[in-house]
Amino acid sequence: MNDQKNRRNISDNKAIFVSEAREVIRDPVHGSISTDPLEWQIIRSRPVQRLKGIKQLGLVEAVYPGANHTRFEHSLGTMHMAGRMAEHLGLSSEEVRKVRLAGLLHDLGHSALSHAVEGVLGRNPEVQPLLKGKRASGHEEFTQDIISCHPFGQEAIRIAERDFGDADKLFAEVADIARGRIPPLGQIIVGDLDADRVDFLLRDSHHSGVSLGLVDTDQILQSLTICKGRIVLVGQGDYRAEMSQTAAESMLIARAHHYNALIYHPSVQSIRAMLLTALENALSRMNEDDAKRRIELFFREYTDPDLLRFIWEKGDDVSRDLLQRIKFGQEIPLAARFDHRSLAPDIRMALSTIYRHGRMRKLFEDTLCKKYGALVSITAGSGVPRSMRTQADSFLYDESALAAGLVKSLTRQIAISFFSDDRPEISLDEVMEQAAKLLSFIRSESYLPIDGLLLLFYALHNMLSERYGEKILVPRIRNITWLYRTVARLRDLGPGGLSGLFDYSFHSEYGFPYSERLFEDIQILVANGMIYQDQRHYEIRGQWLQRYEYMLTAEGISYAKEVVLSYSKEHEMLQILLKQDKHTIPFDVVSLNLKRYSGAKASTTPA
Repeated sequence: MNDQKNRRNISDNKAIFVSEAREVIRDPVHGSISTDPLEWQIIRSRPVQRLKGIKQLGLVEAVYPGANHTRFEHSLGTMHMAGRMAEHLGLSSEEVRKVRLAGLLHDLGHSALSHAVEGVLGRNPEVQPLLKGKRASGHEEFTQDIISCHPFGQEAIRIAERDFGDADKLFAEVADIARGRIPPLGQIIVGDLDADRVDFLLRDSHHSGVSLGLVDTDQILQSLTICKGRIVLVGQGDYRAEMSQTAAESMLIARAHHYNALIYHPSVQSIRAMLLTALENALSRMNEDDAKRRIELFFREYTDPDLLRFIWEKGDDVSRDLLQRIKFGQEIPLAARFDHRSLAPDIRMALSTIYRHGRMRKLFEDTLCKKYGALVSITAGSGVPRSMRTQADSFLYDESALAAGLVKSLTRQIAISFFSDDRPEISLDEVMEQAAKLLSFIRSESYLPIDGLLLLFYALHNMLSERYGEKILVPRIRNITWLYRTVARLRDLGPGGLSGLFDYSFHSEYGFPYSERLFEDIQILVANGMIYQDQRHYEIRGQWLQRYEYMLTAEGISYAKEVVLSYSKEHEMLQILLKQDKHTIPFDVVSLNLKRYSGAKASTTPA
C-alpha cells in the first residue's frame, strides 16, 4: 500500500486542466462515460471514428445476431474501465489521464475484419507491410505507430500541449502504455486482469446474449493493488488474498468459456475460414508491393465494408461465391472435427507446433484442402494466464489450483476442423503423415524453440535416468526457475546454433529470468502429453507454497527421438553443456515399471 500512498502524495509539476465542462456518453454496459476536453477531441478524430466501422467480433453476428457492436464502443468502455482501475490503485491525476488515453486508443491500429487480416499476415509473411523498416504482423505495431504520430487534429494537440507540455512525448508514452509497457500503467491495458478484457467480456456477453463472460468489476477492482511498482493481487496468506484470487479466477474462467461459446463455435470458424480464403485469393492476384500497400490501408483507413468491397472487386469467382454465402448465412458445414480427446499425443504436439508457425500452418492447411476438397482450420487455446502476481511474490497459477487447471485446460485446446458441402472421409494417419513431412521440411530451414525445449528435457532424461532390471529411475526436474535460468544461459552462451534453438526473450523484474513464452511452451508440452507436470508443496517461514516438477513421458521420448533427427548437431552440443553442470541440476527420481513406462499406450503417471 505504500506505493499507492506515495502516488497519492505526488505533487504534479504540470497543471492538469480537468475542471472544464465534460461531454457525457451513454453506454449500454457502463452507463454514463464522462470525457475530458482532450479525450473528446480525440474521440471526434478520424482515426477513432473509423472504429465505428469495425465490428468487435468480426462476423460472429452471423451466429449471434446481436453481436454487431464495434471497436469504437469497446474503446470507450476500455477507457472508462482503465480510469476506474487507475483511480482505485491511487495513481496520480496525470497518470489516470494517460491510462484513459491508452485505453481509448489501444485498438486504433486494428484492421478491418482484423482477425482475418492478421491471419493472412501470419500465414503469408512475404506480404507483411514495413513499419520503420520492420515487418508488421499484427495490429499492435500499427497502434503504436498511429498513436505516436497522433493524427488527432490541431485542437487535440493544443489541449495536449497545454495540459502536458509536450504532445510528442505524451503520445509516445501513451503508445507504450497501450502496448503494455511502463508498469504499472501498462498492466492496466495489457495483462491477465486488464481493462481491455473486462470490457470485452461484459460487452460481448451483453450483445451476444451469452452470459458466460460476465464478471464482477467491483470485485476485480478490490482484488488489485500496487506492490514494488507492479499491479498484483492483494493479500498475503489471509482472507483478502483468498478473495482476490477468487475474483481473478472468475475472470479467467469467464474468458475461457466466452471464447469457447463465441470464437470457437463451428459456424464462426467456418465463416472465418471462408473469409480468410476469399481474402488470400484476392491478395494473390496482386504483386507483393501492391499487396503490402493495400494491407497497410486495411490497418489505417479501411472499415469492414471497405474490405468486403475490396475482396469482391479484386477477388476471383471463388472469392465472390464465398462472400455471397457469408452474406446470406450459408456457411460451409462442418464435415469433421478432431480435438484433444480424439488426437494422439504426437498428433496434438505436431498440430500445436504447426498452428504457432504461420507459414507452416498455411502450407499444411492448403495441402489438406487440396487433398480432401475442404476448407481446413487448426485452432488452439489462447489467453493463458502468464504474468499475474500476488502480493506474496508468487504467480497466480502457483497459488491457485483453479488457475493452474485453467492453464492446462487452455493449452490442451487443439483441434483441426474440415468444412465441406460433401462428407469426405478423413484419415488421421494421412493427416499425421502430412504433418510429419511438413515439420521435417520446416526444421531443415529454421529452428523451432519448442523443439529445443523438448530436446532439453530429452537430454536431461538420457543423462539422469537409470535402469535396474524391470525398473527405471526417471528424473523429475525440480524448480521451474532452474529451467528459465538454464534456457537463458543456453541462449546466451551456447556455441553454434543453440542461440537460435532457444530463441526466447527474458526479463528479470521478478528477481529471476522470466519468459512468458517459455512458460507457455512448457505448458504446451505438458498439455500435449510430452511432459508430466506435478506439484509439490513445501514450507517457507510458516507458509506452504507449491513448486512444479517435470518428467519426460514415454510419448515425449518417442516424439523427441524424431526431433533429434533434425537437430543432431545441436542435440550433441546440448548434451555436452549439460554434463558440465550435472551435479548442480535440481532433480528427484521416481521408480517406474519399465514396460509400463515405455509402452506406447501406457499411462505415464508416476506409480
